[in-house]
Amino acid sequence: MALEQVSLDVRAGESLVILGANGSGKSTLLKLLDGLYYPSQGAITAFGSPLTEQVLDDEAVNFAFRRRVGLVFQDTDVQLFSPSVLDEVAFAPLQLGLDQEEVDSRVESALKALGIEKLAGRAPHRLSGGEKRKVALASILSLQPEVWLLDEPTTGLDPRSQSWLIDFIRAQNKAGKTLVTATHDLSVVELIATRVYVFDTDHHIAAAGTAEEILGNHDLLHACNLVHYHLSRKGEHRH
Repeated sequence: MALEQVSLDVRAGESLVILGANGSGKSTLLKLLDGLYYPSQGAITAFGSPLTEQVLDDEAVNFAFRRRVGLVFQDTDVQLFSPSVLDEVAFAPLQLGLDQEEVDSRVESALKALGIEKLAGRAPHRLSGGEKRKVALASILSLQPEVWLLDEPTTGLDPRSQSWLIDFIRAQNKAGKTLVTATHDLSVVELIATRVYVFDTDHHIAAAGTAEEILGNHDLLHACNLVHYHLSRKGEHRH
């Protein structure tokens, strides 16, 4: 999904929400920020250095970047590929070349933090949607990144799992991590956002502000296909 004339900044330690309807380009933005896609025009800078294909071709630079930024995909089946949950969570720290004792420690901590110790021997593809989401998060938590990129993280979760996930996001931010969450779910915005960018259906940034400012602007939300107005019997607009 092409993005046009998008200019934004992600500040260290903030919990930034990218709010937009499905198809507005949110996932594309996260993949650009993760160095999976590259812009055909314009430039991206990460940690003070250009984020380009040429720069990331340097193995040492790529390695340093990958250990600082973690992306949790919207579709967890795309992310989970190991034969067991234990292998999945151990994958990232093993790629960092850590010694086995440190890998084991990180895996144990991540499984415990997500409350999925009992799933360690299970095959990820046999888990429920909520369990898969927790495994995906644990696989990034074991990396201990500075920046979390979360693509529609509440999709398919039951209310209890969604509440837990919101608490998890807030705890990561409180611990000093930077979070960028792409979502169309208005109900989570005020719970996690320190700042919000809104994408319109033409893949532009329509507005930026606090959660209170954005959620209070119903005309903006309607224009960006995030809420819908209905005519009441008296002909008045309701949303």
